[in-house]
Amino acid sequence: MTTLTAHSSEQALPESAFLNRELSWLAFNERVLFEAQQERNPLLERLKFASIAGSNLDEFFMVRVAGIHRQIAAGVVAKSPDGLTPGETIMAVRKRTRQMLRNTERALNAVVEQLRDAGVKLAKVSDLEAPARHKLRELYLSQIEPVLTPLAVDPSHPFPYLSNLSLNLAVTLADDGELEFARVKVPVGVLSRFVELDGQYLLLEEVIAAHLDHLFRGRTVQSSFVFRVTRNTDYEFEEEEAEDLLQTIEEGLRRRRFGAAVRLEITRDMPADVRELLRDRLNISDEDVFEMNGPLGVADFMTWRLSRPDLSFAPFTPHVPDLEGDADLFSRLRGADVLLHHPYDSFEGVLRFLEAAASDPDVLAIKQTLYRTGGDERLFNVLEKAAERGKQVVALIELKARFDEQRNIAWARALERAGAHVVYGMTGLKTHAKVTLVVRRESGGLKRYAHVGTGNYNPRTARLYTDFSLLTSDTDIGEDVSSLFNHLTGYAEAQYHTLLVAPDTAREQLEALIDEEGVRAGRGEAAWIHAKMNQLTDPGMIAAFYRASQAGVKIKLMVRGVCCLRPGVPGLSENITVRSLLGRFLEHARLYAFSGSGVYFGSADLMSRNLNRRVEVIAPACREEHRDRLLERFEIEWRDERGSWQLDEDGTYHKFSGDFSAQQAFMTGQLPPLEP
Repeated sequence: MTTLTAHSSEQALPESAFLNRELSWLAFNERVLFEAQQERNPLLERLKFASIAGSNLDEFFMVRVAGIHRQIAAGVVAKSPDGLTPGETIMAVRKRTRQMLRNTERALNAVVEQLRDAGVKLAKVSDLEAPARHKLRELYLSQIEPVLTPLAVDPSHPFPYLSNLSLNLAVTLADDGELEFARVKVPVGVLSRFVELDGQYLLLEEVIAAHLDHLFRGRTVQSSFVFRVTRNTDYEFEEEEAEDLLQTIEEGLRRRRFGAAVRLEITRDMPADVRELLRDRLNISDEDVFEMNGPLGVADFMTWRLSRPDLSFAPFTPHVPDLEGDADLFSRLRGADVLLHHPYDSFEGVLRFLEAAASDPDVLAIKQTLYRTGGDERLFNVLEKAAERGKQVVALIELKARFDEQRNIAWARALERAGAHVVYGMTGLKTHAKVTLVVRRESGGLKRYAHVGTGNYNPRTARLYTDFSLLTSDTDIGEDVSSLFNHLTGYAEAQYHTLLVAPDTAREQLEALIDEEGVRAGRGEAAWIHAKMNQLTDPGMIAAFYRASQAGVKIKLMVRGVCCLRPGVPGLSENITVRSLLGRFLEHARLYAFSGSGVYFGSADLMSRNLNRRVEVIAPACREEHRDRLLERFEIEWRDERGSWQLDEDGTYHKFSGDFSAQQAFMTGQLPPLEP
C-alpha cells in the first residue's frame, strides 16, 4: 500500500500509479473511432466521427508528438510520471497509431460501401464509362487544371516546400530513359476534395492523377502516389521580450508554416525509391512514415456536403429559456439566477443577455473574455454596438488560443476600431476563463451582473458541445469577476471570496475541498466526490484523489479524454471509478461536486497547464436548486450505457452494453427517476 499524506509531493507516488498521457489520448481517439464503426449511428454521422478521429490525430501529431520529437532532439531522457522516457513514449505512440490507422481504413471503407448502397456513390475514375470520362476531362480542364502548379525537382528546381497537412501527388516522369520527379499539390480548400459528376463523387486527387498526361504534356507520366506531411505547429516565442504581442503572434504564425516534419503519410503502393526520396527531403525517419490503403486526410471528409437528412441524426431544437417573462431581463436576474445546460438549453439565452446589456441605456460597462469565438458576427456586433454607444467595453482576447490565433487577431483589430478596450491577457498565461461582467446603473446604485460558463463564447460550438452557463446577479460572484478583470487589465491585486481562480487559488482550494472529504470519511460521515472534466493529467490533483480514496471517500470521475489516474488499484484507488462518455454532442462541461462543500463548475480541467499556466474560473452553484440540478445531470450521465466506457486498472477501457443514452434523455426531456 502506498500511503500519501496531505499535500504530499507527486514524487511520493510510484510510476505504476500513473497512466501514460499520450497513450491515454490515443485510447480516447479510439473511442471516437468506435462511434464511426457503430451500425446504430446514421451513415453520415459515422463518417463525421471518422473525420473527427482523423482531425484529432492530426492535431495530436502537430502538437503532442512534435513535443516528444523536440525532447528527443534535445537529449531529454527524463521520464514522465508513468516512467516512460520520450524515446519509449514515441515508440509506443507509433505502434498504437498504426493500429488506429488500420481501424480507420476499415471504418471508412465500410461507411463508403454502405453509402453506395444508400445511393451516395464515391466512385473511382476507372469505374466511369467513356461518356462520363469525357465529361470529367472537360470539367478537369475548365475547373481544376488552371488552379494546379506542377513543380519539377531537378538541379535547377529545388525540392518544393510542402505545407502542413497538404495533400500532394508524387509524380514520376520518363524523359529519354531518365526518371524524373515532380510534385503536384492537391488544392483542397481552394477546390472541394469531392468532385461531383452526374450525381456521383470522385476524390479530387484521383481526378488530377487521371489527367497528369495533360498537365505534363510532352512527358511520359509513369506513376503517381498520394502523400501528406504533418509539421510541428507548436511554436514558441519569448513573450516576456515581446514589445508588441500581436505582432509577435503573427510572426509566430508565419514560423509555424515551416515547422519540422513529424509525420509522412503515404499510400501503400508507393515504391521504395519514391518513399526514400520524400523521407530524405523531409529529413524524417522511416518510423515516422505511416501507410494507408484508403484515402489520406480523413479529416477532409467533414467537408463532404451531402444533403441526405435521412442519413444523419434527426434535427434537434434546443429549449430557448424565457429570460424576460413579464419584466426586463435584468429584473428577472435580480429575482433569480439562471442556470443553462447547453446545447439542450439554447445559447440564445447568453446572447440575449449580452444584447440586452448592449442596448440598455443604464448599462455602463461590459467586460468579456474571448478565447475561441468562431468568428460569430452576432457576438461581434454586440460588443461593437455597445462600444459605439459609449459604454465601457473591455474585450480580453486570448491571442495564443492555438489554431484560432489569426481569427482572434482580426477580432482584436476590429474591436479596437469600434472603440473597445482590447487587452491581450497577462504575460506567460493564457486566459481560458469564460466570464462576462455587466455593470448597470440602478436605483440603489451600481449593480453587477455576470455570466460564468464552461464553454467558449461560440454559438456554433454551443450547439455541438455540452456546457453549463450561469447568469447571475449574485453580489459575491459579481465582485469577484470585477476583481478578476481589474487584475487582468491593470494588474491590480485580486482577492476572491467565492470564485476559484487559476493560477492564484484554484489548485490550493480544490485540493482542500478534496482533502476535506477525506476528513469527513475519517469521522465516519458520508463522503463522496463527483467530478466531470475533459482531461485529468495533473500529478498533484491525481495524488489528492488517491489520498481521498485511501481515506474512504467514494469518488466518481467522468473524464471524457485523457486520464492519467489509474483507478481500482488496491490500497491506492479502490474507491475511484472512472468513466468516459461520448455521443452526438462533445461532452465539454467541467463539474466538481463534494458531499460536504457544495458544487462547482467552470473552465478548468485538472491539468497542470490549466492550474498553473492559464487564467481559469471555477464558480460555485449558490442556489440549492442549481446544485440539485447539476448533481442530477451528473447522475443521469453516470447511468449512460450507449456512449459510456469504464477505465480499468490496466489502462484499458471497456464499453458498457445497453441502450440508455443520457444525451437522448436530455434532448427529449424524458429523464429517468433518480433515488432521493
